[in-house]
Amino acid sequence: MYLIIRCGGCRTFTYVDRLQQWKLCPRCGETISVAGSPVYLEVEEFTMAEDIIQQLQNHLDSRRKKDLSPEEISTLRHRYAEWVRGRV
Repeated sequence: MYLIIRCGGCRTFTYVDRLQQWKLCPRCGETISVAGSPVYLEVEEFTMAEDIIQQLQNHLDSRRKKDLSPEEISTLRHRYAEWVRGRV
């Protein structure tokens, strides 16, 4: 399982294995504490995480927003759960 998180410095989305404690930001090089970072979504595969990260960034860019609202995060999690259930 992989967690989709964001860098506290440059606000870039990234993903980590759920057992990782630290992640080096691929954009700015900041060390990200996984425990101190908000988790946007937990996904099964890193390829899914990469696709979702791109979609999240495109969503924010197109709406000129800095972050997702709590409602948007809840909707994201709900839609992902529905998608996973539909795959089985």
